[in-house]
Amino acid sequence: YFRLLPITSFGLTELLIFAAFAVLLLLSGRTLVRKLVRKLGVRRAVIVGEGPPSALLARKLVAHPEYGFRLIGTLRTAAPVAPSVADEASELPTLGSTVELEQLADAHEIDRVVIAAEGIDERELIGLLRRCKRVGLRVSVLPHIFDVMGPSVEVDDVGGLCVLGLDPPFLSRSAQILKRAMDLAGSVTCLVLTAPLLVAIAVAVRLDSPGPVLFAQTRVGRGGRRLRLWKFRTMVEDAESQRERLLERSEDPHWLKLADDPRITRVGRILRLSSLDELPQLFNVLIGEMSLVGPRPLIESEAALVEDWARARLDLTPGITGLWQVLGRATIPFEEMVKLDYVYVTNWSLWSDVRLLLHTLPAVLTRRGAN
Repeated sequence: YFRLLPITSFGLTELLIFAAFAVLLLLSGRTLVRKLVRKLGVRRAVIVGEGPPSALLARKLVAHPEYGFRLIGTLRTAAPVAPSVADEASELPTLGSTVELEQLADAHEIDRVVIAAEGIDERELIGLLRRCKRVGLRVSVLPHIFDVMGPSVEVDDVGGLCVLGLDPPFLSRSAQILKRAMDLAGSVTCLVLTAPLLVAIAVAVRLDSPGPVLFAQTRVGRGGRRLRLWKFRTMVEDAESQRERLLERSEDPHWLKLADDPRITRVGRILRLSSLDELPQLFNVLIGEMSLVGPRPLIESEAALVEDWARARLDLTPGITGLWQVLGRATIPFEEMVKLDYVYVTNWSLWSDVRLLLHTLPAVLTRRGAN
């Protein structure tokens, strides 16, 4: 296939092959390092607090062992917690109270304490920090607005006070030009390299079931503008007419999420598990309606559920991949997906796009969250 391209002896083809090998080498090296960290640097940790923040944090740490945490339980605070709230973090055993920290640290070989308690009393927090220091435990504190802050938070010292700083959520003109240039280069390169695969998939879809090869759906893009998103058809021809009926069985009330969707075809199931049905969106990227990396483009009924501050997720062009796709896709609830998009938009950098693109390949190959 490469010999058919009209390129000189050492031109674009060789550079693309070299780049592909370099990316594979980088990903292999990162995987090896993460495995070593898991074996040699795993820290036994407990979470202080009960309720939604601690439950969400626990789920993320369990889902991502590369962070090097092994959660062994939770600790109660002196403040009472309503049973309905406490039940959300009940998957981890409760080891005891924060006042028993010294004994529990020795008995369970605790290395780190993660404080994620809502409304913890200031005096209790200071006492807990002192006990951790006395025992020699590292401490991590989860801010109250942790889920919409992101990694680009700056820590400033104001007369001994710790102040968290956030940059304004907008892209400069130069940043927009760089992002668009990367989109054009990436989409053209991917379309050239996958041209034979696109033809093969189109033939398979056409032979598998009656209906068009491509499926077009109206999505909400940047600034609320509508766009026609293209995918390879993975469902029967009248799938949209069955949507309302199937919503009653959805695992998430905000969008249609089924463990076994009866509308999916045989070829469609393979395409979805491998994420190959997304390839036609490269044409959306090419014409500027989408980006390689960005917020998830929602259908109109889903976009109507996003309100107030979360609508800032529409400040950037929607992408084929992003935080939601890399961190778990269908395993992540709708509300958390919206927050992840907000975090992406308010913390954007060109390097973050590159990192997400590099993490997309392992997520696709391992079928993480594929539905």
